[in-house]
Amino acid sequence: MAGSSGAGYLVALGLVAVAALHMHDAAGRDRAADAPEGRVLPAAEPLRVEIPRIGVRAPVRGVGRNHDGTLQVPPLSRPQEVGWYRHGPPPGSRGAAVLVGHYDDLRGPAVFHRLGELRRGDVVRVVRRDGRVAVFTVDASEQVAKSAFPTHRVYGPVRHAGLRLITCGGTFDRARRSYRDNLIVYARLTDARPAA
Repeated sequence: MAGSSGAGYLVALGLVAVAALHMHDAAGRDRAADAPEGRVLPAAEPLRVEIPRIGVRAPVRGVGRNHDGTLQVPPLSRPQEVGWYRHGPPPGSRGAAVLVGHYDDLRGPAVFHRLGELRRGDVVRVVRRDGRVAVFTVDASEQVAKSAFPTHRVYGPVRHAGLRLITCGGTFDRARRSYRDNLIVYARLTDARPAA
């Protein structure tokens, strides 16, 4: 009897080990594939964005969508403010957080005027309401026609805490009173620290 219960114990341990390697939820999805890549923070509203390379230190306000489904931006009367897309994740949480700012206004350069100068490895800091600073490192950037905006790349699901910085770019279309392109910077969370 002792030998057979010991064998049962070893079989049970083996099944637990195999189950741990292939964890699936009730819908059959692989839970390991859903695990976040890298560090993520609990949700907290962003208050300020700092981009040392281009001299940005700007307040952040929540924005939503316009009636036509496009992303709202801060009012032109506040060209030094950054908008956070509040229907998506906040910066530092898992997913692609989106921050948008004006390139310029009628008086001159606005908050994201120099966004195109950012390069891979540059740092973006987001001060959050929970007293933490989410530190992001730039991975890439691209300039795309607004008519070919990469919606899935910007808003689509990611397994890490990502950040998208968006402004206008390209030539100015006087008839539409808008720039033809968008400049998009992609970054990911690489550190978090208490706010000073």
